[in-house]
Amino acid sequence: MKDKIFQKNVLLKKYTTYKIGGPAQYFFVAKTKKDLIRAVKAAKEFKLPVFVLGGGSNILVSDKGVKGLVIKLQISDFVLNKNSVHIGAGAMLPKLVAIATENGFAGLEWAAGIPGTVGGAIYGHAQAFGAKISDAVKSVEALDIKTLEMKKLSKKQCGFSLKSSIFKKNKNLIIVSAFLEFEKRPGVPSGSYPKRKIQEKIKEYLNYRKTRHPISLPSAGSTFVNPETNKGVIPAGELIEKAGLAGKRIGKAQISEKHANFIVNLGGAKAKDVLALIKLAQKKVKKDFGIKLKPEVQFVGF
Repeated sequence: MKDKIFQKNVLLKKYTTYKIGGPAQYFFVAKTKKDLIRAVKAAKEFKLPVFVLGGGSNILVSDKGVKGLVIKLQISDFVLNKNSVHIGAGAMLPKLVAIATENGFAGLEWAAGIPGTVGGAIYGHAQAFGAKISDAVKSVEALDIKTLEMKKLSKKQCGFSLKSSIFKKNKNLIIVSAFLEFEKRPGVPSGSYPKRKIQEKIKEYLNYRKTRHPISLPSAGSTFVNPETNKGVIPAGELIEKAGLAGKRIGKAQISEKHANFIVNLGGAKAKDVLALIKLAQKKVKKDFGIKLKPEVQFVGF
């Protein structure tokens, strides 16, 4: 029965921004809530562990692949309200930014160019340029795998913290959709902020990423969370560079010379190569500066 519902042995490197990853034992694309519930029910029936895949960024999938069921979430429909949007967790962030821009909503310009989904951004509490996804979150709709019930969590209940949320800690909750409120500017009605101003800010952030980040090569984005110390937040890339590791290669994986907090796939890299570089960076930074680097990348199938 499960063979009729799910695909078998689907290579996950096709679905990750790293272009790395072995096969999923079972694979399913969920385009609606009904699809998602059906897949989770079947997984429970056959006692299969479930992993939900969004845009495939911020993850490193094992070369051996993933046991159980991988659900590729593609719920991406949206409904616009006066100064907010209800949007599916599978919607890509650039799509959300485009919707906001088109309707004169400001506050999400920082997300332009990030190859992740709305659900992924909430799961890992994405942030950039001094802004974060929780700034816009009003509430989140999630499916409880244990009870198969839909739950609505307030921003407070989402438990947002540095690059984390309740969804990262409670694996029984699958983000299905989010209610986002847009930024209100003084003297400017919501939904009527000049589109040109929003586009200028987006262009500024995209240019920054183009000049500072190795966007021409596959990666998972930032590898480590910038550590918080008693002297403030220190960029992880700066520590790795000062440790002399920028440009370091293992196999076909490399710590980027352009930005040392990115580990890039030069073509044909294996997960084991990336993992070796992660461990090397952690060991060297700990030795040189006494700081333990915490991976931002999620390890799947290890």
